[in-house]
Order: sequence, then C-alpha cells, then structure tokens
Amino acid sequence: MHAPTYPITKDVVLIGGGHTHALVLKSWGMKPLAGARLTVINPGPTAPYSGMLPGFVAGHYAREDLDIDLVQLGRFANARLILGHAEHIDRAAQLIHVPGQPPIAYDVASIDIGITSSMPQMPGFSEHAVPAKPLGPFAARWDAFRQGNDPAHVAVIGGGVAGVELILAMAHALRQRGRLASATLIDNDTALTALPENAQKIMRRHLTIQQVSLVEHAEIAAITSGLITLSDGREILSDFTTGAAGARPYDWIENTGLSLTHGFVDVDPHLQSSDPQVFATGDCAHFSADPRPKAGVYAVRQAPVLFANLRACLTGDPLKRYKPQKDYLKLISLGAKQALGEKFGLPFHGRQIWRWKHSIDQSFMGSFRDLMAEKTPDLPAEHTQDLPDVFAGKPMCGGCGAKVARTALMDALPPSGTRSDITHLPGDDAAVITIGGAQQVITTDHLRAFVQDPITMARIAAVHALGDIWAMGATPQAATASITLPQMNTELQRRTLAEIMQAAGEIVSGAGADIVGGHSAMGSELTIGFTITGLCERAPITLAGGKAGDALILTKPLGTGILMAAEMAGLAAGDHIAAALKQMSRPQAQAAKTLEQAHAMTDVTGFGLLGHLKGICDASQCGAEIAPQKLRLLAGVAALSAKGVRSSLYPENRALLPELCAAPEVLFDPQTSGGLLAAVDPDSAPALLQELLNQGEHAAIIGRLTDQPGQITLAP
Repeated sequence: MHAPTYPITKDVVLIGGGHTHALVLKSWGMKPLAGARLTVINPGPTAPYSGMLPGFVAGHYAREDLDIDLVQLGRFANARLILGHAEHIDRAAQLIHVPGQPPIAYDVASIDIGITSSMPQMPGFSEHAVPAKPLGPFAARWDAFRQGNDPAHVAVIGGGVAGVELILAMAHALRQRGRLASATLIDNDTALTALPENAQKIMRRHLTIQQVSLVEHAEIAAITSGLITLSDGREILSDFTTGAAGARPYDWIENTGLSLTHGFVDVDPHLQSSDPQVFATGDCAHFSADPRPKAGVYAVRQAPVLFANLRACLTGDPLKRYKPQKDYLKLISLGAKQALGEKFGLPFHGRQIWRWKHSIDQSFMGSFRDLMAEKTPDLPAEHTQDLPDVFAGKPMCGGCGAKVARTALMDALPPSGTRSDITHLPGDDAAVITIGGAQQVITTDHLRAFVQDPITMARIAAVHALGDIWAMGATPQAATASITLPQMNTELQRRTLAEIMQAAGEIVSGAGADIVGGHSAMGSELTIGFTITGLCERAPITLAGGKAGDALILTKPLGTGILMAAEMAGLAAGDHIAAALKQMSRPQAQAAKTLEQAHAMTDVTGFGLLGHLKGICDASQCGAEIAPQKLRLLAGVAALSAKGVRSSLYPENRALLPELCAAPEVLFDPQTSGGLLAAVDPDSAPALLQELLNQGEHAAIIGRLTDQPGQITLAP
C-alpha cells in the first residue's frame, strides 16, 4: 500500500544554508513532519563547508569539494529552495522579504546565515580587499587569483586562528606554483591569543617555516591597489588582500526587531530568539545563557536540537535544550598537509593530524552525498509483467517530460472543424481566429511541477505557455490561469496562490498581456497552466512557411529534460540546475521580435528538437540537415547524457524518428520552456544570430532546411 499524502498546514522556513540548516535538511528528509512544508532561502544553490576552506586555499581540494549541494539536499528533504538574499523579516505579518521574489510566509522560521568579515570602515577595504566570509565569494576570488603566473604578494588582516590558517594556506599554494613573492599577516594586537601558549609557539613556528611576515600591534591607514599602508607610514605590498578579523553580523538583522547582542541574534537554550516563532543558530546567533566562540563545531551540535524544536513548535511537544560543550577539539591547518590539534590546552601536530582532520571533513561531506539513492522506491512483490519497463525505479518527470507522446496526441485530436473563422494546421502552436478583420491566436499549456517552489514553477509555466504565442509572431494579449494545488489548508492555499499569481503576473504583464481570471482546484500535486491569446499585426508565422535553403536558428540551449530527470535522482549539480531554471524562466519576447520575418517558427518543448523540427518539415514539405556540433547545451547535460540519464518522454520521442537512431540523445530530449526554432532567410541569418547574442540569448545556427521532403539528416 502506498503511503498517504497529507494536506499541508504549516510553513517552516530556513533562512540560510549554513551547516546547522544543512543537517536539519538531511534529518528532515529522513523523518519528514506530516503537514509541514519546508522552504530554504539561500543566495546560491550550494553552501560551502568552512572546515575545508584552508585546504582549498592551499590547493589540497578543488573548489567543488567545498560545496554542500542544497538542490540535491532540498530534493531529499522534499523542500523548496528559493535562491536569493533575505533582506527583512516582517514579524507582524510573518513574511520574509527576498529581492525579486514575492514575500515568503512562515509559521516558524530559523536564521543560519553566518557572518561577514567585511571591514567597510577601513579605508579602501571594500574596493581593494575581499572578506574571508562569506566563504563562497572569497573562494571564487582566490580561485581566480591563484591561476595566474606572475610573482604574487598576499596579505591577511587578522591574527586569529582563522587568519593564520589562511595566510599559511595562501603561502603554501603560491610557493607550490613558484609564485610567492611575499606573505604578510597583520594584526592590531598580539596574534593567536585565543590559543594556549604551547599551541601559539607551534603556529608561530609554521609562520616562519612558510616565510610569512607577522606584523603585530599595527593599525592600517589605507588599502589601495597592490598596497597596504600602516598608520606609522610602513607600506606592505599585497596583490590579494583578505580580512579574517572582526566577524560581523549582516546589517539587515538589526531591523528585525529581535533582541541582539552586538548585532547577533540572542537565543535561549532552546535556540529561540526573543520571538518564539523565530530561531537562530550558527555564527549569526549569540547563545545568551552561555556565550561561545564562533566555531562550526557548535553549529553541528545545535542541529539535532534545532530539528527537534522546529517540529515541536508545530506539534506542541516540549522543546529540547542545547547544552554546549565546555571545550572542543580544534583541528587547525598549517598550510602544507600538516595540522595542529588542541583540546584542554594540550597541543599535538603533524601529518597524521592532517590526515585525521581530512578524514573527519570527508566523512562530514560524504554524509550529504547519494541521499536520493536511499529514497528509490521498490516495486511491490506482485505486479504486471511490463510494469518494470514503465516504472524503471524512478519517478515520472515533471514539466514537458510528463507530456503524452506526440503520436498519441495527434491520433487523439479531432479532425479540423467547419468554422471558416478558425484556422489550425496540424502541429501548429496555436489556432488563428479571425475577428472583424483582426487575427487573434489562442493556445493553452500547463506543466506538472518538477521543483517544489511554486514561484519558480509559475514563472516557467508562464514563459512556456507564452512560447506558443511568440512562435506565431503574435503579441500576447490576455491569459487565464489554471492551477491545481496539492492538498493544503485554507491559509496555505491563500499564501501559495498569492505567490503563484504574483510571479506569473510579472511574466505575463512583462510580455504586454494581462491575467484576466482562471480556475483553481485541489489535487495530488501542483500543476500550473495558462490559456493565452495574442494579436497578429501581420500574417501569423506557421509551420508551413519553411523553404529549402533556410537557415535554422535555435534561441536557447538544450537539455532541460535530462537535467530535471537527473535532479530528481540526485545526480545533477545544484549550480547546473539553478542555471537551467534561469534559462527556463527567460522570456522570449525580444527574441521573437528579432525573428518576426522568419518563414516558419515553433517553440521547442516536449517533443524535443527533432520532433518539433519534423513538424516544420512535414508542414513545409521539405527536409532538414542538423549539425549536432553547432548545438548549445546547458551545463552538465553532456556528462549526464553520457551516463544514460533520460527523461520519461525520451523513448517516445526517439521512436518517432527511428531512422535517426545514431543521433545524439539530446536531440530527442523533451524541453520545458525551450527556445524558438526559426527557419530564416540564409542571407539574413548571421545578422539575426548576432542580434540575438547581443540580447543575451544563447542562440546558434544549428542547420538548414533541404529540398528532400520528410528527410532529416545529420551533417558530418
């Protein structure tokens, strides 16, 4: 028997993808709370793990080794991921504001956004230095800097443990590349005072070994390009300057109205702030009952307590108390593959300690990998013989990957009607209605959700439906929405519909149309669709106008079906999914305007590039030649395709053109909100392509139409 699907009644929102929240997501996936919807708000699709940052800086780890993939983790936890920086919490209305997004409602929320080591008060820091926190931007800047070839001067401001780790790692990395000219550590007091004396001696000895100059009791007067000037007039060369001192909370926290200590959110032993519906954890929190240093080990230990208490707020169970340990094991990188350990005042160091630290870090990161494999459903013991062929141990794709096959659809459509004021050629994107001399086109489309975020789905569904209007050279006019919500209570219905309509409304109004009404219902899962009309000032662009010799232009890269299938299986990289969702949300109004003189045009959606190209060839009575090497693919698609990742609709799309069995799989991949495929005059094609590229489209000339009706071939 299948597990029942329960209505959603409460919203839990995690602000930030810090270590504690990452562990909460993992625990939530293992033990979800019936009735609760989980949301994560984070600036990017990944969250870097601070424990491995010095190893990355030193060159022991690749950039991607640092990242916890929040897209995969969110899929495991059945959570929606909203990419953006939270900038305000309206506690009265229980809304979280994120630029570019509708306000996100919560019943209970938690803040885990880390800290920043930016020093805006220091002259020149903002312009000529990079803070070590947040880690993501710092890691990207360092990765770019260390790829150079010239001799390099580097400097770190802040002589605490974090600063010493960074300068040792930077010096080691540059020396390994033969680039180190100088490395300097600057502190306005005595360095390393947080460590016992024996541990300090070891750290200072390694500074000497790595040829790092230590400048203590020094005030910085200004930072300029390539130079740090001290208040006593001394000058220190630095081509890459970073700050690892004075950990500071983010400014927007001050406006929350929460009780703060030096800008950090005060929390009690339950990790609750002064507002019982808002929790805080990690470096952005101040544990009022027993203040602790800013260290990741506390964030990890807080995760089980936060997980329990978020649930307890919604179930009425008693809250748990967090009891921080009196001391903790400190494992500090020393640049080369050596580390210093210290606990209870006893230091120990060497290569074996680094191997120990490496093992702990890899174990932590490994706990977030391959989670989706644990959730692969099994078939029941008794089933039909052919069920394994259809089920294949994976969920059905969403978006256009969930469409009915083209042959089944075409067979099911009724024959053309008898009305003289309606024109619809088989396969055309929309029907043309003649009203008093004016030509109006009408189409409808809807998508089964493939991500948990209704906002993202609304944008993609709107762009997807508008594609049929743009493909016929029409100007969007009016839209009605058709929305099926998963089961939820009245308040969450209101919240979710408000998010969907605001997000879709921005897309539709941006295209020059209005949403004038619609229909909503409750069902087993989220689906969003639109019926849209458009007006044609000139003859509509149909599938039938293509001519032999026409160049074929495609305005978007391919691969959304492969990526979404991989994402559901936990196989796709989070940054690749984020980039694909951005492409799917990209309107095509400007591209359609550029291609308004096309002889034939369609949007590439569920039937794949070749399926939609076949529609043009059949209607235009011509053939086509495609150059696979000219195709542009979304990041990650080629590798996933090589691993055999396929969308649900792929077999049916491929079966439509058996003569092209040797064609690359991506040519049959169903696209959601795909690009426009236009047949244009070959002489104008280069100029049109350049105009599209100037607009920011990832367009390409991918082939041509031929005089061989019904034949689609691949260029050598």
